[in-house]
Amino acid sequence: MAKIIHLFLSPSPSWSSTRTQQLLLLFPGLRTLHRGMASQATRYDLLVIGGGSGGLAGARRAAELGARAAVVESHKLGGTCVNVGCVPKKVMWNAAVHAEYLHDHKDYGFDADNVAFNWETLKAKRDAYISHLNHIYRNNLDKAKVQAIQGLATFTDDPEPTVEVEGKKYTASHILIATGGRPTMMSDDEVPGASLGITSDGFFELESLPKRTVIVGAGYIAVEMAGILSTLGSKTSLIIRQTGVLRNFDSTISANCTKELQKSGIDLWKNSQVKSVRKTERGLELTIITKDSEEKLSTIEDVDCLLWAIGRVPNTSGLNLEAMDLEMDERGHIVVDEFQNTTRPGIYAVGDVCGKALLTPVAIAAARKLAHRLFEAKKDSKLDYSCIPTVVFSHPPIGTVGLTEEEAVRLRGKENVKIYKTSFTPMYHAMTTRKTQCLMKLVCVGKEEKVVGLHMQGLGCDEMLQGFAVAIKMGATKADFDMTVAIHPTSSEELVTLR
Repeated sequence: MAKIIHLFLSPSPSWSSTRTQQLLLLFPGLRTLHRGMASQATRYDLLVIGGGSGGLAGARRAAELGARAAVVESHKLGGTCVNVGCVPKKVMWNAAVHAEYLHDHKDYGFDADNVAFNWETLKAKRDAYISHLNHIYRNNLDKAKVQAIQGLATFTDDPEPTVEVEGKKYTASHILIATGGRPTMMSDDEVPGASLGITSDGFFELESLPKRTVIVGAGYIAVEMAGILSTLGSKTSLIIRQTGVLRNFDSTISANCTKELQKSGIDLWKNSQVKSVRKTERGLELTIITKDSEEKLSTIEDVDCLLWAIGRVPNTSGLNLEAMDLEMDERGHIVVDEFQNTTRPGIYAVGDVCGKALLTPVAIAAARKLAHRLFEAKKDSKLDYSCIPTVVFSHPPIGTVGLTEEEAVRLRGKENVKIYKTSFTPMYHAMTTRKTQCLMKLVCVGKEEKVVGLHMQGLGCDEMLQGFAVAIKMGATKADFDMTVAIHPTSSEELVTLR
């Protein structure tokens, strides 16, 4: 019995709440001890670590279903998306679109001379809007009767999963980790002077428009930041390690976006990396190493802003996940199954911290599905991660859903894949000196030509994707597209008239 009590009081990292319950059934006398230990921690039905989009959605849905829920957040409610991601980014992109249209005003008969842009005004209004959203999120938690706990959560060594926040302990039958991710930053050991740069988080702290910007990266964040800054008037260079951007996208989109970036005036450095950074009286000086047919060194001087957009890592530091013995992948993401279960019973994870489909709506949908499974007895409730639509707010924007051509060929064989595509100049540009292309591609498989992928870049592609994503998710074929009457004159009509 003494050994049992010792195990009960000092469990190993692999000890689970299930084992605790089994011991309580076998040795009823331990219940008094267990209640005494549990009384030290405030108990909930659902405890969410992370007040971002996924965590908030899960907590509120659980509360709607009758659960007593709480959310722990160490910073501002809303997470990356609301504070330093999707929402403020879209505000800046909208401003950049205004700048693009200003170039076209004369072509449409408007006198737009002497129009000035004020970064400070835009930043102040944007920050006020974000602050307003923070208050809305807090009010929504209050209305849902979800407890908001401010501070950094750390898992303890208690017998059942428990977290400590600002010296107080909290536990729950179900604990959801939704802490998201954070930007990767080069260290000074990797690139001397790297810390003189900023990440996408720092972009939203800029008090003025940089005159000279260098962005390092080839993913969607690098592409979006480069487009925004360049269009608003900053002389912008983009440093990429290979020959094109968005390499995980369909090859046609990758090639077209790379071309549009160069056509817009962005200085694209291919096959290049930053070797070192140093501060001078006139700004930052970057040494760039380029590996084409031969290796050469170049210098970019007078840089006001160096922005690292080289990926994101899971935000798990300080959580003490080791105490829970959770399985992690090689990049530090929490491993979950299709139902968002971790390897520790009673602990779940959703969103970017899991490393799959790093999109706000994905985290929200997965968290809500989990809440219905836990608190509405819908045992099969889970998110279907296939065919998730996404948009890159480049210039012009990109919309994509489903398999790329390369993925379809690999999965189904080249002989079973048929591609329909087109490229044209949108009618909007019939009147303008400035031109952008619209590119569209359908990826179809099998004799029935089921549409398994749609990829496009052009004016309006961001908004037109959602409806087509519904059709593709429902299993539409090329014939279904063909039977749909076109809306004329629009760019979207091209998708139902492809031959």
